[in-house]
Amino acid sequence: MARRATVVGSGPNGLTAGVALARAGYAVRVLEAAPAFGGGVRTAELTLPGFHHDVGSAVHPAALSSPVFRAFGLRERIEWAVPEASFAHPLDDGRAAIAWRDLDRTVRDLGADGRAWRALVAPLGRRLDELVGFTGSQLLRMPRHPLVAARFGIRMLSVGARLGDGLRGERGRALLAGVLAHANTRIPSLASAAAGLLLAAHSHTRDGWAFPLGGAQAIADALAGDLRALGGVIETDTRVDSLAGLDIGDTAAGDLLLLDTSPRLLLTSPDLPAGYARAIARYRYGAAAAKVDFALDGPVPWTHVDVPRAPTVHLGGTAAEIAEGENAVAQGRVPERPYVLAVQPSVLDPSRAPAGKAVLWAYLHVPAGSPFDPTAAVIAQVERFAPGFRDRILATHVTTAVAQARSNPANIGGDILGGAFTMMQAVRRPVLSPAPWRTPLRGVYLASAATPPGPGVTGMPGWYAARQALTDSAGVRVDLDDLFGSD
Repeated sequence: MARRATVVGSGPNGLTAGVALARAGYAVRVLEAAPAFGGGVRTAELTLPGFHHDVGSAVHPAALSSPVFRAFGLRERIEWAVPEASFAHPLDDGRAAIAWRDLDRTVRDLGADGRAWRALVAPLGRRLDELVGFTGSQLLRMPRHPLVAARFGIRMLSVGARLGDGLRGERGRALLAGVLAHANTRIPSLASAAAGLLLAAHSHTRDGWAFPLGGAQAIADALAGDLRALGGVIETDTRVDSLAGLDIGDTAAGDLLLLDTSPRLLLTSPDLPAGYARAIARYRYGAAAAKVDFALDGPVPWTHVDVPRAPTVHLGGTAAEIAEGENAVAQGRVPERPYVLAVQPSVLDPSRAPAGKAVLWAYLHVPAGSPFDPTAAVIAQVERFAPGFRDRILATHVTTAVAQARSNPANIGGDILGGAFTMMQAVRRPVLSPAPWRTPLRGVYLASAATPPGPGVTGMPGWYAARQALTDSAGVRVDLDDLFGSD
């Protein structure tokens, strides 16, 4: 009889772990609290019939560079939209800074700041695979490419200490600030610099900031299809609030439990050692996201002609304004003029809305547990750079931080990153260990964004957890080639 593996959570990490274990011969069962599987990569008609909105993540710069997604063949099996411009940043004077996938074009457009932008991101983009190999794994080890790691570290220290790093003009500084703000933490800081530079490095590569046609659900569907083809099952509407009494088989005989959840779920086990429980209790969660989805009677009427060419748009004005807003959130306040991360998938994907219509996905950062309704603030920021936007709104769907936490038990307080993104927690995620996916409970592993390499739609935390479980079981290291073959 095959050994059993239970996975709690059907996000990209949970599904990745499930596929890896099923390939290794386990009978896999995935438990999902929501009515539909996919976690942070779901797509649904949230507003009106025919308008397909991404429930969680919408654009996936790191998905196509993920080693595990490459091994799974997701590049070939999903149809990806690869934009001409990775992201755009409009300004109040009618100008805009555009991160074109063509780096030379970006450099020309930035004028006096072009040379500094090239110096900042080009060396990282040229060695993206090596950079992903460093940032996409446990940091408590010697990097395989120390020169790439050192180059990244030097830039991170510079940008983390002083926003700008040689960028003097407002467009160049705003372009950088907008991408740093994805980290949902203080600006400048080492953590925002690390996250922003990694994202910026993707922006001028072959794939840029790609996303699946039809919505993020395509990623979940592909992984779920693999799992089911291997005999695995997914049970939705199955919420796990406690490990006590959960039927996971016989861990002494090799059965496994993998948690694509908040580490706090471990605290419900009566067998968890006290020291480890204290470490999990100390693990910090960050600020939250409050989101609005819009059904629109046509595309967003941006003032600048090039902004519609970028599915991802950063709204927040100058670099100083963005830093002020993000620092207010870090201090527990909702900013008066917040940074808004907006995605307009309809510019490349007409399947997302009825003919002539469009969808817009947008969120801002708020303190954890905030009931703040972001609708008016988001509309004001979009209208600021796209007058007439308000008149194109047909319907909205709001997800406050409170609702975010309620709908997904892993999003503590509405934190969608799996824990506060700080440099300390990049190393101690969620505990300081060379194998943080392994817990003290026999056969139980963490497989969520609360483990290395952290947030992002990469499947890597799920793969590392499955690899750790398989390696512990076999007594020898198991790697991607062992399950998926080599190129």
